[in-house]
Amino acid sequence: MKPWLKIFLFCIAACALIGFDRIIKNFAKEHLMDGQIISYFKNFFVLKYAENTGAFFSLGNELSDSVSLWIFIIVPIAFLISLLMYVIVKSKEMNWIKLLGFALILAGGMGNIIDRILYDRHVTDFMILGIHNLRTGIFNFADLFVSFVVVSLLLFYRGKKDENLKVSENQPTE
Repeated sequence: MKPWLKIFLFCIAACALIGFDRIIKNFAKEHLMDGQIISYFKNFFVLKYAENTGAFFSLGNELSDSVSLWIFIIVPIAFLISLLMYVIVKSKEMNWIKLLGFALILAGGMGNIIDRILYDRHVTDFMILGIHNLRTGIFNFADLFVSFVVVSLLLFYRGKKDENLKVSENQPTE
């Protein structure tokens, strides 16, 4: 497939994912902002509205506006622009799995950056998973997009490491 078509489809996928994130966050604002909590599967999946000015588990909530601007908006935008440039330059060599992974990272990052810009550094979170007292922090689909790719990469490279280890164990020694 031609690189320009891969880039075009990558951009369509990223925009669709950003759009999905925006729609779901707006839905959460409309239906959960009043304090309503919705639970499914005996509290395994809980919908509850929250706004967060920090990162995961509210890390950085207490930062000044100027420091927060740099850490949560400017640096991530620079990273995402670099990621986009990397995809454009390397698209010819990339397979669909990598392109989708990068589209998920771009969409997840932009989804939360858009929130921070539109809502004075606040990101809309609304999902919690867990059993009894073992629960995740509250998150959104943008977080899920990025987390999915990170976990997938860790599992992939763990598998590659194990594969390389088996190959080196089977090579004869001199």
